[in-house]
Amino acid sequence: MENRTEVTEFILLGLANDPHLQAPLFITFLLIYLITLVGNLGMILLILLDSRLHTPMYFFLGNLSLVDFCYSSAVTPTVLAGLLNGEKVMSFSVCASQMFFFVVFATVENCLLALMAYDRYAAVCKPLHYTITMTMSKCAWLVIGSYVYGFLNASVHTGDTFILSFCESNVIHHFFCDIPAVMVLSCSDRHISELVLVYLGSFNIFFALLIIWISYILIFVTILKMYSSAGHQKAMSTCASHFTAVSIFYGTLIFMYVQPSSSHSMDTDKIASVFYTVIIPVLNPVVYSLRNKEVKSAFTKILVKAK
Repeated sequence: MENRTEVTEFILLGLANDPHLQAPLFITFLLIYLITLVGNLGMILLILLDSRLHTPMYFFLGNLSLVDFCYSSAVTPTVLAGLLNGEKVMSFSVCASQMFFFVVFATVENCLLALMAYDRYAAVCKPLHYTITMTMSKCAWLVIGSYVYGFLNASVHTGDTFILSFCESNVIHHFFCDIPAVMVLSCSDRHISELVLVYLGSFNIFFALLIIWISYILIFVTILKMYSSAGHQKAMSTCASHFTAVSIFYGTLIFMYVQPSSSHSMDTDKIASVFYTVIIPVLNPVVYSLRNKEVKSAFTKILVKAK
């Protein structure tokens, strides 16, 4: 029998080992996180306060802001603590919890982006049936289903990762407990676990992308058939911000999860992970607010009332 000691805690290497970079990185990440909190919580508050934004499009956007706030909060505070006091040790259970909640909210975001694309398709291509197709009760059930699926998906991935044995290295070459970074440390056969990650991750990502691409192809076909330039501009403005968010989110997600762990470079993975854990949650409210006249109008209205 082999004499092997089970791992009870993990050590996160963090973003950089150079002590001179700790302070600048801490300030940068703290500012980004504060903007994320203000931007996303502000967007939720704006949607709640302005009755003109009580529509399916903004209902999905409000939930997207909530999800961005939650999954950024699942990761960024750990990063900040590590940069501030060098505390990079994480217990087995805390690591599993962080992974679970991160996967929950990333999965829900994946579903919400697909729902938002379908909502835009219904608004642009089927405007006469839109109020019947996208009722608030239907939207609520779709969002609830997204959260339920997020918890189920996270349970599978977290269980699939932590059912493995960890008895050799406990050093995670990452700044949070991401699935590929943790899985690569296992001393047991992880072939099946990697297949589950790749195939289930591929299904989730590409099924949502299929809905998004079909929706946008139909939207662009409808736009080309419009004779009015004003109609062109209105249809494009409702879709441009969503298309921007989708491109950034799925570009990094595919890079990270739709390849086996043997193809991963940990340094490259860290850079990609910064995009979808830190940058995307702060970009979404900025992209949607700057490109959306109704959001800017609602914000101006609240500022005027405040005065």
